[in-house]
Amino acid sequence: MNQTQVAELLHTSQTVYSRYERGFQTIPVEHLLILADFYNVSVDYILGRTNNKELNKK
Repeated sequence: MNQTQVAELLHTSQTVYSRYERGFQTIPVEHLLILADFYNVSVDYILGRTNNKELNKK
């Protein structure tokens, strides 16, 4: 997906999403949750806190 498509998924602008990617703006928790659900990975994986893509389902 390109930045415009991801921005649409997050209901934000491409410019704001680009700032997230470049580290100029902190991504809100709500957007992290949307991305984690979309890619079916954990928020920790997106944040680089784990290399494990698997979700811990109970």
